[in-house]
Amino acid sequence: MRMPGAGTWLLLAVLAAYLLTLLPLPGPLVHAKPFWLGLLVIWLALEQPSRGVLGLAFLIGLGADLLIGTWFGEHAFRLVVIAFIVRRFRARLRFFPLWQQTAAVAALLVNDRIVIAMLRSFAGEVGIGLAYWLPAVTGTLLWPLLLVLADDLRRRVRGRA
Repeated sequence: MRMPGAGTWLLLAVLAAYLLTLLPLPGPLVHAKPFWLGLLVIWLALEQPSRGVLGLAFLIGLGADLLIGTWFGEHAFRLVVIAFIVRRFRARLRFFPLWQQTAAVAALLVNDRIVIAMLRSFAGEVGIGLAYWLPAVTGTLLWPLLLVLADDLRRRVRGRA
């Protein structure tokens, strides 16, 4: 049986991130949902820099805006900011040890929360509490696990091809 190509795996990863984003969580965990699309874009920008990650991040973000019902362009802007920063520092980030890379991902996810606060403050929506920062914390905690799983999957796919 023929293995799916890179485009198929990318599409499956984007669909999985959309599904995880739409997945409802129980009451206490609702504020702790990680920014799955942001984690995906970070990984794509690190692993596949020649695939036009900025444009892809923009399209994934527009799709998220349509799916979730946020302001049109909010997710697109956030994901492009993340992709741009990762692309700019890719040479360093890619070869960091896992703990340093996780710290960099934490900084990216905190930066994303700041960007959301900035965007929403333009519309007069201000009100940042402690729970507002939880997605950055959960995303940071999940990053090492997701990176190891993605690397393992990539090795398995390359081994079968």
